[in-house]
Amino acid sequence: MTHTSRPRFGIMTAPSQVDYHDVLRVWREADAIAEIEHAWLFDHLMPIFGDPDGPVYEGWTLLSALAAHTRRLRIGVLVTSNRFRPPAMLAKIATTVDIVSGGRLDLGIGVGSRPGHPLARREYEAHGLPFHDSAHAVASLAEACTVIRRLWTESEPFDFHGTHHRLTGAFGNPKPVQRPHPPILIGGRSSATLRVVAEHADLWNIPGGGDIGDIIGRSALLDRYCTEIGRDPAAVIRSIHLPVSYDRPASTRDAIGEAVDAGFRHIVLGLPSPYPAEAARWVADELISPSA
Repeated sequence: MTHTSRPRFGIMTAPSQVDYHDVLRVWREADAIAEIEHAWLFDHLMPIFGDPDGPVYEGWTLLSALAAHTRRLRIGVLVTSNRFRPPAMLAKIATTVDIVSGGRLDLGIGVGSRPGHPLARREYEAHGLPFHDSAHAVASLAEACTVIRRLWTESEPFDFHGTHHRLTGAFGNPKPVQRPHPPILIGGRSSATLRVVAEHADLWNIPGGGDIGDIIGRSALLDRYCTEIGRDPAAVIRSIHLPVSYDRPASTRDAIGEAVDAGFRHIVLGLPSPYPAEAARWVADELISPSA
């Protein structure tokens, strides 16, 4: 892919092992810093790092609160687990957040919850949620994207009879602020998920910090899938999540440079907790401005 647009930088604050007011402080700081254009939470119901019995906030509830306390940042969950909420319910939740934010939501969604992570699987059993195999989960994600988009855009009630989701008289009112609907970001790296990305996503996100060659290969595979269905690959913005090191900012800057050179123009910088004072200003001065 050929990319000419400038990178757009954002932050991700995992709402785990932190206090609500710590997250709020960082988001308010970031909202006042023009170099930071977007901010994200994650979607886990139990910790996947640190104290396994430590605090975790529900992502969408927290996002709505942060939406009400910010004015400029684009906001989202990186990424929502499609396994946690029925798609019609998620569409309603997301619409509410888009309205609260004044039209600043990007809907981040994925298959769900990093099932290979040793601590991620337990949150399903702990909350009475089913955990289906990958093929089921990917097919369910594709149907969910269709349902959500239709609820956001259609002016009359409709029925949906999919393999994994069935709705009767489905209708979304009110509609999101953004027209035709909030951008859809799908996260993931498997070939099956990338086919869903090609069909449904406005942005595609992949975790970084590893082998950039593999990430480039995944992006090329997405190009191919887009071409196969007659979609311009450039229509899908490439997004990457990069972990931040406060002690070694040069390593993070190097990772940013690799990602930008590989065609990624949506950069999400993951901030570890505890957050230092003026963390957002540090990100802008140490990571974004030197990379611009």
